[in-house]
Amino acid sequence: MDFLAHLQLSSSNIGTSTGNNWINSTGSEIESFSPVDGKSIGVVAATDEAAYEQVMQTSQAAFEVWRTWPAPKRGEIVRQVGNALSEYKESLGKLVSYEMGKSLQEGLGEVQEMIDICDFAVGLSRQLYGLTMHSERPNHRMYEQWHPLGIVGIISAFNFPVAVWSWNAALAWVCGNVCVWKPSEKTPLCSVAVQKIIGKVFAANAVPEGVSCLVQGDYQVGEWLAKDTRIPLVSATGSTRMGKAVNQTVAGRLGKTLLELGGNNAIIISEHADLEMALLGCVFGAVGTAGQRCTTTRRLIIHESVYDQFTTTLIKAYKQLRIGNPLDASNHVGPLIDKTAVAQYLLAIDQCKQQGGRFLVEGKVLTGDEAYESGCFVQPCIAEVENSYPIVQHETFAPILYVMKYSSLAEAIALQNGVPQGLSSSIMTLNMREAEQFLAVGGSDCGIANVNIGTSGAEIGGAFGGEKETGGGRESGSDAWKAYMRRQTNTINWGTHLPLAQGIRFDI
Repeated sequence: MDFLAHLQLSSSNIGTSTGNNWINSTGSEIESFSPVDGKSIGVVAATDEAAYEQVMQTSQAAFEVWRTWPAPKRGEIVRQVGNALSEYKESLGKLVSYEMGKSLQEGLGEVQEMIDICDFAVGLSRQLYGLTMHSERPNHRMYEQWHPLGIVGIISAFNFPVAVWSWNAALAWVCGNVCVWKPSEKTPLCSVAVQKIIGKVFAANAVPEGVSCLVQGDYQVGEWLAKDTRIPLVSATGSTRMGKAVNQTVAGRLGKTLLELGGNNAIIISEHADLEMALLGCVFGAVGTAGQRCTTTRRLIIHESVYDQFTTTLIKAYKQLRIGNPLDASNHVGPLIDKTAVAQYLLAIDQCKQQGGRFLVEGKVLTGDEAYESGCFVQPCIAEVENSYPIVQHETFAPILYVMKYSSLAEAIALQNGVPQGLSSSIMTLNMREAEQFLAVGGSDCGIANVNIGTSGAEIGGAFGGEKETGGGRESGSDAWKAYMRRQTNTINWGTHLPLAQGIRFDI
């Protein structure tokens, strides 16, 4: 395929890198199969312990140099990275679509997110502000400053194989850190392609080898990162189960974590909603990336007065969905990532029926067409449920949408909040009081709360993350950069005496 050649990918690639140096490893082979057609795209070698140690030693040495570069100079490197990603946007977007399975528009959008976070980070490189405080002691000055942490470990998930890494890396770099990236073993080639793109920029600017490193493998490599005392911060994106394991390990050595875990996101459809606009937000939120986003809309909480009208329209919209090759821009929905995900989708449907769910649009695995030969294409489905069903309380990474009724806004907010996860939430309403109540204290308990837009499609300018079992981390915009730095309070005595704080006297 032309995009593989453009990205300098072959059937066999070295997967471990310290920047421009690719390290041979004796680890087991990781073969990447496209969920689009089931074909093998290529193979990378998992990182073995010797290669991992080489990466870590190179990263440590690189940090000693990189942290001394002025932040605006580091920002200039990130600016060039954004430009390089722009040059490769089409090819990289196609690879994301083909290796992960999301639609081409979403694949291109993911690369655009990388470009956007680079833009954001460039400006941030001149705005790593501290505060100045007034001292209670005469002739003293107090202020705070921020210093880089060191090595940042980044564990990313298959559903956003490149964008979430960039949210972390771009900010970490301008803050003066170096990064070690462990991508999902389900999408290894996307990471190899990105490493090659940024490697050219780093080489052209004499960036120290080790500022951007890549390791490959399964949970074991993730455990190495979590246990390694040389890594002060581990940023992990994935399931709640994985995040709890990472958090326990890192906390056990008093390290820091930045966790972006599961979501169980709901949209409240008010009787005061613009139902036509709400429909678009609900459908895209539910079926985009085949339901494999952490911000996917999984629950619709619909006012009883518009329930029948809205669900009828929703069912019609689902019947118009085009499911097929995501590289074909006319298709709305691509495949699930692999047959394990398909099995989980079928299990969730079965459990929903056993617990009392009634399907308005039935789910099934699509067969009988050459386009579906990978066995990973499924029918997005809709089930009428109660919020208390165990399966509804659980995040299933598939296009299963649960719908339920409410009668009062207080009830709707309680249903929205009544799950273990707390990532993204929305209300569709033209009633200002309802919107403000949803956003106020006692409203949505999620890290993201929207009015008249869906739960997915966050912009990089705002801090991204959630509460409860979503992990509490924040990435991307606002002041998320502070997670990648350590705060230092400084007091300078420029006088001729040494007064003590709190009026304490100590005479000798």
